[in-house]
Amino acid sequence: IIGCEVEKFPDGTVKSLRAFDEYGFDGEDFITFDSDTLQWIVKSPKAKETKKKWDQQTERNQFIKNYMIENKICIVEKSLRLWNEHTKHGNATADKITPGECLRIALPFSSDSPDVYISARRAPDDHSKLVLSCLATGFYPRDIEMYIRLNESVLDNQTSSGIRPNANETFQMNTSVEIDINYKGSYDCFVIHSSLTEPVSIEWESQWSVIAVVTVLVLVPALIVILWWCGSKKKGSNGEL
Repeated sequence: IIGCEVEKFPDGTVKSLRAFDEYGFDGEDFITFDSDTLQWIVKSPKAKETKKKWDQQTERNQFIKNYMIENKICIVEKSLRLWNEHTKHGNATADKITPGECLRIALPFSSDSPDVYISARRAPDDHSKLVLSCLATGFYPRDIEMYIRLNESVLDNQTSSGIRPNANETFQMNTSVEIDINYKGSYDCFVIHSSLTEPVSIEWESQWSVIAVVTVLVLVPALIVILWWCGSKKKGSNGEL
């Protein structure tokens, strides 16, 4: 993916412009270009050899940087040109339309809120623990903060997938952490994103308590049937004697 990322405010003004050139492989981030150093940044261990080759292609890297810079300038100039055309032809006045609003016409981007999910599974190497996972997907712009918390305190040793692209030009991120299966507390997934008016907190309700209740509801009737059957058999035996 090569392009420019723009973060906007509700009034149409632009906060920042970030040019990027990123590559993915097999559904995961692979390698990305740093225009400041003209070097490639490895996002996957599989990209180490590619980095060595591409870092040596200095002319190509300089061309990519120039293209990214010119691309940003082109977008801004296009938005300003649209703004001038609107005001010139009387379609809008300067106090009703801003360059930022024209930028939305020149570059159709939007701010999409993340869909957040939290789930748990048994740890593969330790059945006394659970792997608690948070997934945020469908968000734009790219930058996001996501934490798994216990009683509103961020847990240590969290593992993150990093921010990955979706097929529809939005992004996703997964974070997970191991927790004690028997520890009782309030776990939640805490997400901060520019599209949200306030952070989102999705609480996790332990499924083991539900399983325990279901187990009791199943076992109690079964136990009653067994006791009734044993009692009936005993009475029958006494009658024969």
